[in-house]
Amino acid sequence: MTPAPSFDASIPVLTEVLKDEPAPDAPAHDHPATAPVPAAAVAPAPADPAAQLEAAAVSDWSESQWALLEHRLSDRILHQLQGRVDFVLEQRVKDSMEAIVNGALHELTREIRSGLHDTIQKIVARAVAQELTHLQAQKK
Repeated sequence: MTPAPSFDASIPVLTEVLKDEPAPDAPAHDHPATAPVPAAAVAPAPADPAAQLEAAAVSDWSESQWALLEHRLSDRILHQLQGRVDFVLEQRVKDSMEAIVNGALHELTREIRSGLHDTIQKIVARAVAQELTHLQAQKK
């Protein structure tokens, strides 16, 4: 059985999954260095649509919207991983079954070979005994 690779490029990392979804920032009141900045000191809104969506999400989203985002992210991650998990599981089962079948095949072959050897030996011994009996009967 071949060991599973430690890194599989076909499995997306969390940052790849999140790059298309708005990510919430930590609330401003959690750390003194992140105190709210007066509106006059804020730089102009970023031109990047993703950054604008993120900024709107952080300030305007309700709990239900955050719960929906969490649910959608979970579903997307599970969906992406499920295909890979199925493939890896199937491959491991095939590898395990191959080893089991090969072992059983070798054991069965050995048993058949041994049985055939014994059967042929008995048939030859009986044929020789019958032939000797027949020859001795002709001598008399």
